[in-house]
Amino acid sequence: MELDPSLTPEEIAARYRFANFTEFIESYKWVTNYLAGPAEFALAARRLLERLAGENVSYAEITLSAGVVLFRGRDLAAIWEAVREEARRSPVRTLWLFDAVRQFGPEAAMRVAEFAAARIDEGIAAFGIGGDERLAPAERFHDVFRFARQSGLRVTAHAGETSGPESVWAALKLGAERIGHGIGSIHDPVLLRYLREREIPLEICLTSNLATGAVASWDEHPIRRLYDAGVPIILGSDDPAMFQTTLTREFELAASRFGFSEEELRGIAANGFRYAFDHPRRLISGSANTSGSAE
Repeated sequence: MELDPSLTPEEIAARYRFANFTEFIESYKWVTNYLAGPAEFALAARRLLERLAGENVSYAEITLSAGVVLFRGRDLAAIWEAVREEARRSPVRTLWLFDAVRQFGPEAAMRVAEFAAARIDEGIAAFGIGGDERLAPAERFHDVFRFARQSGLRVTAHAGETSGPESVWAALKLGAERIGHGIGSIHDPVLLRYLREREIPLEICLTSNLATGAVASWDEHPIRRLYDAGVPIILGSDDPAMFQTTLTREFELAASRFGFSEEELRGIAANGFRYAFDHPRRLISGSANTSGSAE
């Protein structure tokens, strides 16, 4: 409504209702129509950082959908400077993850990776791919991820959100150090052991998974089983405004819906720092064995 005062709360609420991942993508497209340039992105970043500071968040990694910015013909350099300036003003220490869209293809993803690689010293820490994993398999992005890793970027990928464990395996073959969502991993015991032993965390976003239909109900969400299997877990808010959630609410849901104790939640919060991209790359070791409540 700040971006367009002619919008009503009712219209926004209607746009923010979706029954499945495809409908969510359509809503996401509608939202990005209102992000026309640096001023709009700066406002979005400012409000997000204000909310994070209000939740006592001290460190944040924020995903910028750079692939969408380039696809829409926006000035990514100017937008980056605008959000970077907002981050400099915030008490929240911030690193940025630049995200490419799977269905736009590897050439478009490479443009995102090249932009990010040239600005590592400016606070861009990582490169990743999002979008609809069912439409573009991770294997297509092997060269892009190799370039990103060799350039010094950390790498991540959305996988196992709307697809099964095969999508997570494909992301791991790209070198992904963390997996966005990854809930489809629950169907493969070998994959669970791999994630546990190599300490590769899953970024779980509870409200998002229910809202997009990635799970049909809270009872079907595998977070408790993933945690009990020893897979490192991080809690995230995904798109907090679109899913009407906050990081605090995600922790509250983990407690109220899935029975996580205060001690377990402290461990999950610690994982957010343990696996942060401001740390050196983690060595992959088959001997590691870390549960979600580590530290």
